[in-house]
Amino acid sequence: MKNYGKIIAIRGNMITVEFEQNVAQNEVGYVLVDDQRLKSEVIRITGNTAYMQVFEDTKGIKVEDKIEFSKEMISVELGPGLLGQVYDGLQNPLYDLAEEFGVFLPRGKQLEALNSEKKWHFLPHEGMEGEKVSAGKPLGYVEEGIFKHFIFVPFSAKGELTVEKVAGEGDYRVKEKIATLKDESGNSIEVTMVATWPVKVPLSAYTQKFTPHDPLVTKMRILDTFFPVAKGGTYCIPGPFGSGKTVLQQLISRYADVDIVIIAACGERAGEVVETLKRFPKLTDPRTGRSLMERTVIVCNTSSMPVAARDASVYTAATLGEYYRQMGLDVLLLADSTSRWAQAMREISGRLEEIPGEEAYPAYLESRIAEFYERAGRVQLPFGEKGSLTIGGTVSPAGGNFDEPVTQSTLKVVGAFHGLSRDRANARKYPSVDPLQSWSRYRSPLSEDKVRKARDILTKGDEVNQMMKVVGEEGTSLDDYQIYLKSEFLDAVYLQQNGFNPVDAATGLERQKYVFDKIFSILVSNFKFPDKDEARKIFYRLRSLFIDWNYTEKDSQEYRNQEKEIDKFLESQEKQEEEQ
Repeated sequence: MKNYGKIIAIRGNMITVEFEQNVAQNEVGYVLVDDQRLKSEVIRITGNTAYMQVFEDTKGIKVEDKIEFSKEMISVELGPGLLGQVYDGLQNPLYDLAEEFGVFLPRGKQLEALNSEKKWHFLPHEGMEGEKVSAGKPLGYVEEGIFKHFIFVPFSAKGELTVEKVAGEGDYRVKEKIATLKDESGNSIEVTMVATWPVKVPLSAYTQKFTPHDPLVTKMRILDTFFPVAKGGTYCIPGPFGSGKTVLQQLISRYADVDIVIIAACGERAGEVVETLKRFPKLTDPRTGRSLMERTVIVCNTSSMPVAARDASVYTAATLGEYYRQMGLDVLLLADSTSRWAQAMREISGRLEEIPGEEAYPAYLESRIAEFYERAGRVQLPFGEKGSLTIGGTVSPAGGNFDEPVTQSTLKVVGAFHGLSRDRANARKYPSVDPLQSWSRYRSPLSEDKVRKARDILTKGDEVNQMMKVVGEEGTSLDDYQIYLKSEFLDAVYLQQNGFNPVDAATGLERQKYVFDKIFSILVSNFKFPDKDEARKIFYRLRSLFIDWNYTEKDSQEYRNQEKEIDKFLESQEKQEEEQ
């Protein structure tokens, strides 16, 4: 028997509903208006009254309109065919919606997340029949692009199950039965290629969770060397408007050493989301030479869409990431921007008339942000493989103020902080990660002692620079001026990268180690310059030589020639000092 309620109040996209039968927290309901079914979610229950957020425009909804409760939570469909898709926060495929209804999407329309007509070639694991299995154990797989997409025992299955029958090798649709299991009570469970999972519940069909320590190589020198991220770790990229957050996220998604990239564009401006949707299919994956979209899923909700859908998109992306982690893959989830997700929470909290915290954000902001980042991790799976989900979120603090609540709440839970600086962005220093403000709790894959000494030089160089702004170059000693030149040299040739140069845009870990050692030998050398003009001239020449070296393909003849030229210049400099 269906469970109905009626609307007794409407406030923006939040409705108050009176019901008679049982209703659960986070249950999905549908507003029945003009032959349309508008999806909504229960966010608070008081007695026989439920407060619900509607995921669509609430225009035309009236008091006394009916609500149909579904007895289900907001869930996503998990199965073959997710890769390459562009979804909204409720997992509606946007390209399919546009094809069917045009570019202006009518409200109340929903499509299947996975194509139920497409056939996939299923390969069962041998000798499964009669075996004892548990949730998350693979029964077979299909080929999805370059990956083996495992078909699992349902994640919601409890206890030990017995495999009664597994379908033979062949082509099947995602909703067709491919296995029959029997639970401990003797009930039969039919398994298809599609699994359903509620987005707000972490997918935890693993045996152990590890502390992240293996480096996630982003091929950004400043990040990998000074502020590394570990596979299964968390990091945030706060920065003011126009400092390059989205560009940095896109380059990381292209070059990072991961298998799958999930992009959650939650609350970004429509123009930026459109740019992402246009650019990604054209990007070439450096690993396969094919389109980057073949190993990417995009979940997007622009800031013009209802706030409730923006809130859901972050959880949808996290669930998709956890699903691919279950296959033993390394997954990177990029949330852009978590500030606008927090603003959606603030709006919903305001409509619920909750007691506000700092800057009117809800008092539970910190715990919600922590819950999201805690879904990251490196795990041991039931079939012996290891998988990881790394979460990176951008934060857009108003005016670049890192003391605001969202940034501060995020800093308490993430393992690395890549703070972007407007001054560096304005000076065209890319990536504009501030080397003095940023930090990481993860181990650097390079020598930690050398990295610490290099950071000390950057700090001292900045102090000299601040002093020079007051007393001028003339009032600075030659030794201090040399420290300043060394810090500027390190910044220009190592911390900065040219995103438009195909070689310099991404530097592998092996090359980073080799180049950093060579630069470090210059940083610790005590040059004897006759005056500041000579010191400046030498370091400008070194900067030019190293930047040209960065632009050459590793192990090419040009690369070796450029390295010889650097060595020759340093030797000639040593000889001149000896003669003096």
